[in-house]
Amino acid sequence: MDLPPAQRPRERLRTLGARALSTRELLALVIGSGGTGRPVLALADRLLDTSAGRLRFLLTASPADLEAIPGVGRAISARILAAVELGCRVREEKLPDRPRIRGPSDVHRLMAPRLRHLSQEEFHALLLNTQHRVLRDVTVTRGILDASLIHPREVFRPAILENAASVILVHNHPSGDPSPSAEDRAVTRQLLEAGRAIGIRVLDHVVVGEEGWESAMPPSEPARDSGVAF
Repeated sequence: MDLPPAQRPRERLRTLGARALSTRELLALVIGSGGTGRPVLALADRLLDTSAGRLRFLLTASPADLEAIPGVGRAISARILAAVELGCRVREEKLPDRPRIRGPSDVHRLMAPRLRHLSQEEFHALLLNTQHRVLRDVTVTRGILDASLIHPREVFRPAILENAASVILVHNHPSGDPSPSAEDRAVTRQLLEAGRAIGIRVLDHVVVGEEGWESAMPPSEPARDSGVAF
């Protein structure tokens, strides 16, 4: 008997996420189709029964081993073994090096090599995890910094998608002088307020110059210098 649409594995994955699915449902999605007269969930059950409910047997199973199970042909065995191999490669894949930001001097060391010699302004957001390691560097705008053109969603949408705990704003001054302008501080205030509203803290706004940096944080915010950690 066909399942109601909302109870089908594919729909449950779309609405609830893969972690909400049982092992048999995930296996059924990999199988794709059970063939004529063979419901896909029943075929998933048969595979699990063969291994006493343990997926570990798939790590050493050959195509012939799987194809010996009634209902499993070459196409299904290939899909299953390919999915297992992808899972193994994900597990073995090394995480990229994520620099840890302890203060604005770290921001300057990280970003100055790519920003200080540019002929136009670039505005970036560094997305950080709870240990202040960089998850992602987002380029928000290029050109003259204008508070009216900096939309909080361009900063905080990727931060939400990356599950970031905080962000650091950073941009360059092509003049070489890192002294924050009135516009720099207006942008900072705008994004501080937006971050507070959604619960993602703006730790600092670092302005990169030719030889150094300055913070564009408002005076009411904690002072930032090379000896102060976030």
